[in-house]
Amino acid sequence: MLEALQNFTEGLPAALQWLGVILLGAIPFVESYLGSVIGVLAGLSPFVAIPAAIVGNIISMLVFVLSAHRVRERVTRDSEKVLSPRRQKLKERFDRFGVPGVSLLGQLVLPSQITSAAIVSFGASRNAVILWQTISIVLWGVVCGTLAAVGVNLFAGR
Repeated sequence: MLEALQNFTEGLPAALQWLGVILLGAIPFVESYLGSVIGVLAGLSPFVAIPAAIVGNIISMLVFVLSAHRVRERVTRDSEKVLSPRRQKLKERFDRFGVPGVSLLGQLVLPSQITSAAIVSFGASRNAVILWQTISIVLWGVVCGTLAAVGVNLFAGR
């Protein structure tokens, strides 16, 4: 799958490859961390690939957070919903680590879009989720994109 995404990015005209990386960053499970790596491997400068993947991931995350917030407002707070085992684990992590912890570490388990929507549905502040998810997306994108750029430079003998 990653090879297909890389081929997609490389297949775009050079002037539009950054747009392809933005689209990749918006895909759950690809996000900023893999989008930046794919962009670097496709030949984009890390100074283009990393911000492009971050922007795509943030836009996608915002859509999920704002949608989840609207849904939560519409649903009555009186009704208790039984959580699936996966959502129950996420709720337990949320209760234990709060918005910052789940935002920063949640990327290891679930995409930021799903994590952010879930913690908003648990009652977390929409603005706090947006802030901490943005920090997490930027952090993961920069770290993974930088590691990819260093790796490319090492293997290319630069």
